Amino acid sequence: MLYPVFPTEGDVIGICAPSAGVGSKIESFDMSLDILNEIGLGTYETDSVRNEECPSASAEIRGEEFNSLFADDDIAAVMSAAGGDFNIEMLPYIDQDIVSAHPKWFSGYSDPTAIEMLLTTKLDIATIYGVNAGAWDWRPLHQFQFNALDILTGEIIPQESYDEWCSCGYDEETESFPMDTPVEWILMHPEDGSLEEIDYLDVSGRLIGGCIDVIDEMIGTPFEDLTGFCERYRDDGFIWFFDNFALQPMELFYAILKMKFMGLFDNAEAIIFGRVCFYGEATDIDYLELIEQALGDTDVSIIWNADIGHTKPSMTLINGSMGHLVMEDGRAIIEMELS
Repeated sequence: MLYPVFPTEGDVIGICAPSAGVGSKIESFDMSLDILNEIGLGTYETDSVRNEECPSASAEIRGEEFNSLFADDDIAAVMSAAGGDFNIEMLPYIDQDIVSAHPKWFSGYSDPTAIEMLLTTKLDIATIYGVNAGAWDWRPLHQFQFNALDILTGEIIPQESYDEWCSCGYDEETESFPMDTPVEWILMHPEDGSLEEIDYLDVSGRLIGGCIDVIDEMIGTPFEDLTGFCERYRDDGFIWFFDNFALQPMELFYAILKMKFMGLFDNAEAIIFGRVCFYGEATDIDYLELIEQALGDTDVSIIWNADIGHTKPSMTLINGSMGHLVMEDGRAIIEMELS
């Protein structure tokens, strides 16, 4: 696994828009860039970043802009401006030779999962999942945002599960994101076809994951090699992490079942599911019954409602790193090692 050099004070972060542009949220985006500048990082934006459209430009233009940041030796790392849709259609325009010749950290989350799967599973370049360039638009910043800054600049800190999460979004009266709901990670292990809650887990494995909505779309395309990745690193074991943006229970069931049939969970030590962002009419029980049906005959520990994904706070995780997960009595800590 190749771990690029982390940016340090005085370096420049290149920002592109492989999905949506940020034209509808310029003020909050600039608030985020202010934070990057305050810690000594410069920023450079490609032409499509401040477009309002989603996608921000044609697939070919988005690919060219992405390639330009990797080819430019004055750019220390690359970040996606935002999430959105249509990331997958620009993957054919990514020049994999340029990326391999100029490996850099790429950070994004949600739709840019597609780029991370390409870089990490096909090119063996580690990537950062959890933050786009617009991630620091809160005032004051929350601890999860400080943690993300640390990891982006190479301080690979342990991350602990949080006490509360924001279930209601931005509160205009208080101009804040209120942490109003207790965090509750649920730990389970298969037993005779059922998922039984357990109190303790201590596992290690190579971290791999992102937005499951996107991973499911990518499987079977020429732009992922999850099977090869799992074969190359099989002796390390794996800790999978999934951010479910909007898959309904049956959709998630089919996605997980497909990955199981492919053998992707054969050497898994744990599968972590973040909190669902859009439940629709479903409940946790609806999801867990189908996860039990898909994974109840495995020997893989399952975690539900973790601090991963679109609901905040969320952890920043390095795809391709070696992870160490300890969970006890509903509390968890994840450590990462670049080895």
